[in-house]
Amino acid sequence: MTNLGADRKSPERLVALSDGIFAIAMTLLVLDIRVKEGLDAAAFRDAVHRLLPALGAYALSFTILAGFWRDHRRILNLAHRVDGLTLRFALTGLGAIALVPFPTTLLSDYASQPLAVACYAVTVAVIDLLELALFLTIWRRPWTARPISAGVGRNIVLDLGSTVLVFGATVPVAFVSPRAAMWTWLVLVPVKLALGRRERDRDPRPDGG
Repeated sequence: MTNLGADRKSPERLVALSDGIFAIAMTLLVLDIRVKEGLDAAAFRDAVHRLLPALGAYALSFTILAGFWRDHRRILNLAHRVDGLTLRFALTGLGAIALVPFPTTLLSDYASQPLAVACYAVTVAVIDLLELALFLTIWRRPWTARPISAGVGRNIVLDLGSTVLVFGATVPVAFVSPRAAMWTWLVLVPVKLALGRRERDRDPRPDGG
């Protein structure tokens, strides 16, 4: 019974569930990307041209989900046990992850519509906010966490918080200029690179997650 109880509290089963949900969400992104059969040359070129927004939305969402997957695994690997609160935050975040294909479709079909861009930004911001809550839940409760230095903890908070801040800030921007909101998301590229470099400089060992 002792081993069974320890197994239930281990993060390994939650990590396995998370991997499955991320894999399904990533796969669902491509289901609407297809070209009809039997088109002539002109219609085929037009159909491929019309797919470009869908391909762009797919690439964006796949990149974001890949980052979320890496962060989620890393956070769970910082825990040596999973309790009720940790489990609730993790499952709520996974529920939001499973929703990503829907705002991705909205973005690919209606990128010029403020509500579509705002829905996408809200979804990403909420997911990262839940990831931040999950990490803080583990970090602030030592009985559930492996040793986490203050520097590593602050860097993770900055990493997750920057995504919440940028995507959250573009929600109102989307109702003024959807295009400007989407271009603003690129601000995260240098921010993430700088934070990654800072972490590598702090701890040169490879990530065990």
